[in-house]
Amino acid sequence: MINEFLKKIEDKSLKIGVIGLGYVGLPLALAFLKKGFKVYGIDISEVKVEMLNDGISYVQDVSSDDIKKYISNGQFKVSTNYSAISKLDAVSITVPTPLSKSKNPDLSYIKHAVENILKNLKQKPFLIVLESTTYPGTTREFIVEELTKKGMKAGEEIFVAFSPERVDPGNKHYSIENTPKILGGYSENCLKAASTLYQKIIEKIVKVDTLEEAEMAKLLENTFRAVNIALVNELTLMCDRMGINIWNVIKAASTKPYGFMPFYPGPGIGGHCIPLDPEYLLWKGKTVGFYNRFIELAADINANMPRFVVEKTIRILNNFGKPLNRAKILILGVTYKKDVSDLRESPAFDIIKLLNSYNAIVNYSDPFHSKLYFEGEMYSSVELKPENLELFDLAIMITNHSAFNLKEIAENSKAILDTRNAFDGINKENIFKL
Repeated sequence: MINEFLKKIEDKSLKIGVIGLGYVGLPLALAFLKKGFKVYGIDISEVKVEMLNDGISYVQDVSSDDIKKYISNGQFKVSTNYSAISKLDAVSITVPTPLSKSKNPDLSYIKHAVENILKNLKQKPFLIVLESTTYPGTTREFIVEELTKKGMKAGEEIFVAFSPERVDPGNKHYSIENTPKILGGYSENCLKAASTLYQKIIEKIVKVDTLEEAEMAKLLENTFRAVNIALVNELTLMCDRMGINIWNVIKAASTKPYGFMPFYPGPGIGGHCIPLDPEYLLWKGKTVGFYNRFIELAADINANMPRFVVEKTIRILNNFGKPLNRAKILILGVTYKKDVSDLRESPAFDIIKLLNSYNAIVNYSDPFHSKLYFEGEMYSSVELKPENLELFDLAIMITNHSAFNLKEIAENSKAILDTRNAFDGINKENIFKL
């Protein structure tokens, strides 16, 4: 069966499904399309499916022209219906893995996808690759064990693998194609099937020995970042009390050619990965009686940075004899990352919520979002003209988009709290660092 599967890859007759057409799934589908494979996309969102069928991309790194081309020629078919699984040879699962309100893993999207795959699966051999970030043991528990219950032979007729996504939205240098891809298989044949397929779209495949090693690798990547960001955030709080410029400290330490890797403070952490992945590791540790105190402390520090931003806002306004109550505050950038449109877990919203609790008058400016609905209110992005900037008591730089004219903002703002060191090199007394 493995030889039959590999032959289909080589002659491009293999039909591939991608379940979950978001920031991960849509670029993955496009990568397969560009290599000549037929792809069937499945998403539970009728709005997304309708947009794609109209040739419209909602993902920043995927052009509408590409979508229109592959939809028009019939190479890319998109639906909310899982029935197409019966005609496919392989499927990649790229659905969300959020946290519940109690910060436990919510794997309902994976469960729903796997149930529907197994319900409609007809072709054998068949490959299932899970790409959604999750805790070690998920692929075995949710896919391999479910296959066994249904009398299907994982590793022989159904190949199972885990390959964590490594999408970095807005990155102009690294894409799916040139970012090394980690792969773990349930068996040797599983790893061979998955690696042979992914090698068609990715330059370098990194094979690991087990499914769990692949799952753990992704959590390590982002927990490493979260913990080091927390360290520098905590040092930022200390330096603030001591009157030391943390940005200059990091710049100086970075001159060491070995043994130091710079991380930078900020108003909080955002995106789907860094705020969530360590929580998956925390939860999994507890299930085996292990408590990750280091990770828990880091999560607490990072989660409290928005509160520090507001506390510093109060101090800055006090310098001008102005209370936060009824002060006019402008948030510069609301997305979680520079030059991307993604709002997921952005610290801007925690900061806005806290400012509102002090009865401040809050507005925002972001080139990616002209309007935002938040906590029952509709906000409109402020055009950064000099006469508009002069209206605000304080501007807070949260996301330093390239579209912002920093010199003009500095020249026309009464005061600025810079949480990203965006105004480095602009020496004005009205600019305050985090």
